[in-house]
Amino acid sequence: MSTVSDLTTPQQQLTQPAPPQYRPSNPNPEDAASHITVSDPVQHTEGMNKYTSYRVDVRGSIDPRTPDDMSAHQDPMNANQNRGVITSPDPSPYHQSSDHTAVMRRYSDFVWLSNQLTKERGGAIIPPLPEKQAVARLNPIFVEDRRQHLEKFLRRLALHPELHTAQCLHTFLRADDGTFQVSKQVPDPMKSGYLSSDQSYAGGASMAPSPPATKGIKQWFAETKTNVSINMGLFNPENLVQSPDDELFAEIERYVLGLEDQMKAVLGQATILVRKGKEIANGMFEFGLAFTLLGQSEGGDNASSDDTLAGALARMGSASDTLSLVSSEHANAEEKQFEAPLKDYIRTISCVKAALKIRTDRRLTYTTRLADLNAKQSNLERLRMLNSEKSYMAGLSVQAAQGATDAAREEFATVSQRLLREMDRFKREKAEDMRRTVLEYIELQVGYNQRMEEIWAGVIPALEGVDLSTNQGGVNVAGVNNFENAVP
Repeated sequence: MSTVSDLTTPQQQLTQPAPPQYRPSNPNPEDAASHITVSDPVQHTEGMNKYTSYRVDVRGSIDPRTPDDMSAHQDPMNANQNRGVITSPDPSPYHQSSDHTAVMRRYSDFVWLSNQLTKERGGAIIPPLPEKQAVARLNPIFVEDRRQHLEKFLRRLALHPELHTAQCLHTFLRADDGTFQVSKQVPDPMKSGYLSSDQSYAGGASMAPSPPATKGIKQWFAETKTNVSINMGLFNPENLVQSPDDELFAEIERYVLGLEDQMKAVLGQATILVRKGKEIANGMFEFGLAFTLLGQSEGGDNASSDDTLAGALARMGSASDTLSLVSSEHANAEEKQFEAPLKDYIRTISCVKAALKIRTDRRLTYTTRLADLNAKQSNLERLRMLNSEKSYMAGLSVQAAQGATDAAREEFATVSQRLLREMDRFKREKAEDMRRTVLEYIELQVGYNQRMEEIWAGVIPALEGVDLSTNQGGVNVAGVNNFENAVP
């Protein structure tokens, strides 16, 4: 079966008007960070491995709303958040001026940044990255689409109230390649027995010495055992540390799950509409081609005359062919301006769920640390009653457990408060995003229908002006009558 792009006659190329270009009438929020750009994708080959790198430019302050001074807007709740990230003392490490830097980054670097932000700013809603693709990763269309999404990702980070001051973001955007690669190789504190990159044991009230690496392994097993027990229904969630906001977060989780189901239903219908729009575009092309051929068979040499039925049918075919292009353009605009934002919104909801899980993980960590502290305190009391020589080492172990528990409690509170701020921001921005998306969709439909009405209306005068007395389908009627009269 032919499609819109399969056939176009020279006459149609001359007569069909250019389809309208639909553009959003409302600017996107991330456009405020247009000083950050991702451009110039470059293909690389390392043995059997192929990948694409992108140039990342920053012109001026990372956050356009504030000076590019980390000390000026450092989050006081996260004084230790930058531990483990190496930065260059040079404010312009890529040999540019201080108000313009350019670095090369690949997709895996963006993934590192997203993961590092999760560690540095637990509870923050990290903007979604473009999805991975196993095949056709070097396809120019895919590369350009990924470039646009990576640019949007960085601009959202620059405008994010909880993330724009993160040290890993500044390292990503400003550091030269050597410094950046060293930063990526810094061991993950989560895997070394520490609580997270936000906090360390030294951050607690106690000045106890840092525990050995085996401490982290034991703690990991304890948390994993509790987590598995919760998932299997063998652990009573009421045994977790309670906080005044637990019911509020339970309500938030129910809201997010319900919102995700509703948005997926809307996306499913939007996808169907886009697919049907493309089918209509192909159908209109076939419809117009049929009328064009009908007009040619009806009128012969007179098919181009405006006052003949053949000419009117040809106009009908031309109008239908034009509408096929308009419908195709409209379907593509719907896909980009309506379906794509819905997909992005669902990915953002997944990021909200990930932020909620971070709080659950911190709550679980605090619970296990507290249980460990209580167990060691009980053991210390027992050893003291026995006047055991081991009581000294047990006392040091209690001090270490107390520091870890204080750090876990502080981080749990920090993550909870940050998540509450993030949910408040998410709901506000969701309302504005939905308003803008729906408004653009309505404007899209209005423009499309006005264009269709205009094209169809142009065919009416041709049909009304047909001279039926001269339209006999190209057949010599006089000759037929003479033949009939000659028959006995």
